[in-house]
Amino acid sequence: MTIDTAKLTKLAQSLVNQQQAGIIVEPQDRASGFWFGGGNMVELPDGSLCVVGRYRNAGDSRTGVAAGERGLELAIFQSNDKGQSWKKAVSWTKAELNVGDWEVLSIEGSALNVTESGIELFISTEKDHLGYPAGFEQYLKPGTGVWTIERVAADSLEGLKSASLETVVQSDDPEYLHIKDPFVHTTLDGDLILYFCTHPFNWSSSNTGYVIRKAGESTCSEPVYDFFPRGTTWDVAMTRGTTVVDVPKLGEFAQEPVSLFFYDGGECVRDLEEHNSAVKRPRGYSCEELGGLAYVMAEPVEQVTRLSRYQPMFVSPQGTGCSRYVDVLTTADGMYATWQQSQSDQSQPLVMNFVPTAEIEAILS
Repeated sequence: MTIDTAKLTKLAQSLVNQQQAGIIVEPQDRASGFWFGGGNMVELPDGSLCVVGRYRNAGDSRTGVAAGERGLELAIFQSNDKGQSWKKAVSWTKAELNVGDWEVLSIEGSALNVTESGIELFISTEKDHLGYPAGFEQYLKPGTGVWTIERVAADSLEGLKSASLETVVQSDDPEYLHIKDPFVHTTLDGDLILYFCTHPFNWSSSNTGYVIRKAGESTCSEPVYDFFPRGTTWDVAMTRGTTVVDVPKLGEFAQEPVSLFFYDGGECVRDLEEHNSAVKRPRGYSCEELGGLAYVMAEPVEQVTRLSRYQPMFVSPQGTGCSRYVDVLTTADGMYATWQQSQSDQSQPLVMNFVPTAEIEAILS
């Protein structure tokens, strides 16, 4: 099958439309280092929409996140009017997400998933008292920890608050030591693929891995860490997947399943000073990543094909250009896209854009 990549690109750019997007959740301050996001949106059986994310206030891992408020609250907002207004439904502080002796230093990305029995939430946090593996202990900076992913499940949103935390993905491999920012996708066979971001012990890159929970089972497979290598140009330092969304079965895309794979990328871990005569462009770096696009033909993922090989696909027209943590929800009415978008003050609120079904049909048919 020959893929019409122009149509895939047009669909993705219609979803992540920087000009049409509107703010739905503000950060706690309009300043650099403050944002809300890193989660996803789901539709509940009653038709309401829910979006999860974390409030992040300025903090620097080089001096220790324990010294500040970085990643201080996880929150779920609910809308009963198709995204026109949002109200906080449930939230957690860092202390409420401690796991045994593991004290949470920072709340990271999260992902909601509607199940037959209710709803589940995957939460990633940076935790103290885990320690680095033998031979690497000295690389753990004071005031910092190790990321893992936990799961809570309940029959309602409110029930998630009191549900027990269960660790589902954790690593002691120095190459993939830190596990965070989960996102989920259900295959045609009903298997759940839980994707996540990884960092090595020395924090020199962002990568993407996954585990599979087969339909009807409660445990996950062993992690696959190397299915989506980092890019070679604008995304050489960062390649962090954020969502997989099935392309509607319209036109030529009705023949074989195709999914869009959105990811965040960057050239470097820290912002680098450019040459005075160099082309001025957003470079993308840690906490200020730019948006990329790829597609996959089938899952479990065997191959991810980049559509943004030389330049990022999604860049905010404001601030640092940061445009990251894209999520897309497909409903009967159309598709909702959410992401963190840099503003002129360099804050990153959560923004949303809705594309109705008729427009999607016009693009793909």
